Amino acid sequence: MGFGGNNRGGGRDGGRERAPDPDGLRESRVITINRVAKVVKGGRRFSFTALVVIGDGNGRVGLGYGKAKEVPLAIQKGTEEARRNLFTVPMAGGTVIHEVLGRTGGGRVMIKPASQGTGVIAGGAARVILEEAGVHDVLCKSLGSANHINVARATVDGLKQLQRPDEVAARRGLNMDEFVPKGLLDAYNESNKKPGARDEAASTDAADSDKAPAETGAK
Repeated sequence: MGFGGNNRGGGRDGGRERAPDPDGLRESRVITINRVAKVVKGGRRFSFTALVVIGDGNGRVGLGYGKAKEVPLAIQKGTEEARRNLFTVPMAGGTVIHEVLGRTGGGRVMIKPASQGTGVIAGGAARVILEEAGVHDVLCKSLGSANHINVARATVDGLKQLQRPDEVAARRGLNMDEFVPKGLLDAYNESNKKPGARDEAASTDAADSDKAPAETGAK
């Protein structure tokens, strides 16, 4: 099964470094390119379709499908659509927060959390999407159609079904530890800490320690 690969590395820019994306997104990756033939009175007209995924490797990912008469233009259109379709994946550390089954057409993809060090156990379109989303440990299995587009869209459907534990807890009127395994809950809380929270706490402690000797001296 050919899954295209990616369009990173030495492309038309001759391998020169690209300016960093303002949204923090990586360069788009091509899942597959397909040639489409349309039969008309004068013969056949060929065009190309490109299935493209883009993400930031930190929880955001999007899937796009572009069609044009040339491959580069099809990839560009797919990338633009992928940017418009960006969404956030709830994660617990480097894995997904719970098991889910994504469905689109004949495609069915099961996604399950995995312990640290497992790696991305997936193939083809699902693997590319999970890697771009920043998932490092996951068990994934295609249960239906092997068509690249169906598998890719089913994977995205599954990722969109993932729910944050705090939202589920608020809806059910429960505490998160009542229905989320401890290991996953700890990883989720760790990955959702505010970036500057630890630094603020450290600076507050330092300020308090500076004040203590002065107050002691005043007495």
